[in-house]
Amino acid sequence: MSNISENALLALQAIRVKGFATTETVSESVSLVEEDVLQLLNGFAEEGKVIYRENQAMWMLTPDGRSYGEELLASEIDGLGIRSEIENAYKEFLQVNAGFLSLCTDWQLRPSPEGSEEEQVINDHSDSEYDSGVINRLVELDNHVQPICSDLKECLERFASYGDRFTYALNLVLEGEVDWFTKPMIESYHTVWFELHENLLSTLGIDRASESSAE
Repeated sequence: MSNISENALLALQAIRVKGFATTETVSESVSLVEEDVLQLLNGFAEEGKVIYRENQAMWMLTPDGRSYGEELLASEIDGLGIRSEIENAYKEFLQVNAGFLSLCTDWQLRPSPEGSEEEQVINDHSDSEYDSGVINRLVELDNHVQPICSDLKECLERFASYGDRFTYALNLVLEGEVDWFTKPMIESYHTVWFELHENLLSTLGIDRASESSAE
């Protein structure tokens, strides 16, 4: 059985991985009714850990909230003795991360039909053969990332949704819904990938800059 995180950690982490989140989104992550989540977030706001953008109806972390969340994350995995398991999953994720980023580029751009092989144009998805090749590579990559999601799910319940979310987005891409590969602001494969990456980084206390310099 995987371990269930505390509500305070889940609420802050929901905002962290998305960058900003509505009360409804946080409520879904914490599995509490919105009234209780709002009370929790208002308490964080009074402590200076989150701010509410009324014009966007979104919550955002403050630097203090980000630091506090990182303390909760470190305490959680160290207290449960699962840091090494999360680190191993993160290392496996990094092994496929570059390949996925390359896939996203290939999905958004393709070789010019009239230029040299090096010249690229915006992919308007009119070349079904080209798109099929990229999608087949995504299917192969998904076969590698699903076991990582399963391992993370065994460690912590808050990682449990990623495998199904990847599957949902991939199935829509296979059905011809091209937006579900890389489009932002929807639960596209890229959106889920970015959130999983951020969840791993924050859980282990790694910032993206240091990760890039180490690669």
